[in-house]
Amino acid sequence: MSKKADFVKSIRTMSEQDITARLEEDKLRLKKLQFAHAISPLENPMVIREVRKDIARLQTELKLKQSQAQ
Repeated sequence: MSKKADFVKSIRTMSEQDITARLEEDKLRLKKLQFAHAISPLENPMVIREVRKDIARLQTELKLKQSQAQ
């Protein structure tokens, strides 16, 4: 399976608190990557794109869980 499919399966089993914590960690990681890239180019700048996509996936799953709880 691909990394994306594994990631989606893993976040579906997570609780809202776990997703929120992971979301905060990834947002901090994104800021650090962007800062490092601004100072000197990253070896693989596609990492920034992947982290942004992971954040979007986490936010989507969090919204789904919150809408199901209501």
